[in-house]
Amino acid sequence: MRFAPEYVACVLNENFEDAKNELLAPLMAIQYAHLVMLANQQIVSAADAHAIRLALDGISQSDIRQVRYDGSYEDLFFYVERLIIDGCGEDVAGRLHTARSRNDIDMAMYRMRQRDCLLDLLGASLELRRVLIELAGRHRYTVLVLHTHTQRAQPSTVAHYLLAVIEQLERDGQRLQAAYLRTNHNPLGACAITGTGFPIDRNRTSALLGFNGPLRNTYGSIATADYLLESASASAVLLAGLGRVVQDLLLWSTSEFSYLRLGDGFVQGSSIMPQKRNPVALEHARAIGSKALGQAQAVMTSVHNTPFGDIVDTEDDLQPLVFGMFRDAGRMVTLVAAAMRTAEFDAARLEARAADGWATLTELADTLVREHNLPFRLAHGISARLMTAREQQPTRPLEELLADVSAAELPSPVTYTRDELAQILSPRHFVDVRRTWGGPAPDETLDALAASQRQLDADVLWSQGTRDALAEAERALTAAAAAL
Repeated sequence: MRFAPEYVACVLNENFEDAKNELLAPLMAIQYAHLVMLANQQIVSAADAHAIRLALDGISQSDIRQVRYDGSYEDLFFYVERLIIDGCGEDVAGRLHTARSRNDIDMAMYRMRQRDCLLDLLGASLELRRVLIELAGRHRYTVLVLHTHTQRAQPSTVAHYLLAVIEQLERDGQRLQAAYLRTNHNPLGACAITGTGFPIDRNRTSALLGFNGPLRNTYGSIATADYLLESASASAVLLAGLGRVVQDLLLWSTSEFSYLRLGDGFVQGSSIMPQKRNPVALEHARAIGSKALGQAQAVMTSVHNTPFGDIVDTEDDLQPLVFGMFRDAGRMVTLVAAAMRTAEFDAARLEARAADGWATLTELADTLVREHNLPFRLAHGISARLMTAREQQPTRPLEELLADVSAAELPSPVTYTRDELAQILSPRHFVDVRRTWGGPAPDETLDALAASQRQLDADVLWSQGTRDALAEAERALTAAAAAL
């Protein structure tokens, strides 16, 4: 078949390059697994299986990756098939394609490559969690004022903030694991769309390729893309959530805030301004993450409103976008983890700023409720009027102002000494009394950190166990093929 030069240049060449870089290893594993199954089921004779196995053994993946597309074959599958024919002859080589199609081969390749991508992204997120847990552990007592609507709101701690990020990443991990479980099912045996009349064993190929089992419906094995969309969605949620955190980190790195300082290896200077110390690693992380998020959205768009069946929209042209999304997502997460491993928080500055702007005024209202049995709304109003009175009379003692504004609302004024009022309004006191489960009090963050460490240990164990299962399947496939 002769292909038009425009089709070669715009489609076939691009697809061949993508396939040999991303899909060659799973394609070769599928060749071996299918051959073992055919031999086990006596669909192919032992002699022919042996000859095909020797032909497969003679194929060098590194050599294939150096090949330039010349238009004499349609895609990577047919190029490899030609190598098998060269190795054992056309009559014998042709038996390998019994009870299969490029359709189910392609879908198996995509799922095998995607499961590796999911594990890699999960691994990067696990490392980020480890870094943040260690960082939070060093800052359980470091007071930090948190913001709502971009305005200073209430004091908390660095650990409390980071634990919110960690818990978000834990949920990201659950989403990635769930996406892996739904990705890791075997479409092989579906053939074009309806399966085959040969007595194949879909469970055998599933086990040899590390799948949890075969997909049940043969048409759905080829037609569905929900596994792909779920993986893109889980990645997009991670990217969007982490991007919001990076935005905070960049703000805190400004000279106006000076809360956070990255290690020298993650900043750049200026070609003209000697004083500059630019936290460009986090800027790159934000840009790379935005790129990956755009790719995830493009995956959704590419699949949207396509027919429910075998269609190129979900195949050769889409898969590089999927792999690019995962690669860039991993780059972002890895970069943030590395940068935060070197991060230093200015504890003294953070605590000083936490006392500004009446950020602890809620605690005064709470104290009036607890100690004077006032309705919260009344206590809230007294506290607000105290703030207004201080603005109008900045030199007058605060305890006198409180007595005046409370006397206007109550039968008798609220009286505190200067030291008592200072204690009520101190950022550290504000944090210490907030022992709500999940709150910022150091004892609570200690418990939360322990829980997050246990969850991290469990997720690392799941990830390693999953990788070990894939490695064991690969060893079993190698042994089974060698025995042919």
